[in-house]
Amino acid sequence: MTLRKILYVMIKKNKLIEARNKRGYSQDYLAGALDIDVSNYSRKENGKINISRNEWKILAEKLEIPMEDIYESDESMIFIFNDNSSGNGNIVTNYTIPQSIWETQKKYIERLEEENRSLKVETGVLKERLNQTK
Repeated sequence: MTLRKILYVMIKKNKLIEARNKRGYSQDYLAGALDIDVSNYSRKENGKINISRNEWKILAEKLEIPMEDIYESDESMIFIFNDNSSGNGNIVTNYTIPQSIWETQKKYIERLEEENRSLKVETGVLKERLNQTK
């Protein structure tokens, strides 16, 4: 049996942090540019709160660099750790996928499982009818 561990990880905005530090700006300065308090700005840098497209533009203007130089996706990552995935107790396989893909696949799997349940019921009914006609 495969043991799975799932870890959701927020993605820290390292490019933004590096650019801010390089310019010598405080979080308070950029928080003011976004008209938010420092604690909310800190959560944005740490990936706990999304940064809107407009906020990315404002940050790039304040840092005087192209937005592409600091932009990092707000999509959190999911790490799936499969222990003994190959049947060999010495092998550990790790996968990293974006959360949006994980959610899409999860919904698809749920739909397939429901369809399988429905088909099993239908198969049972058809088997009963076949047995009754014999």
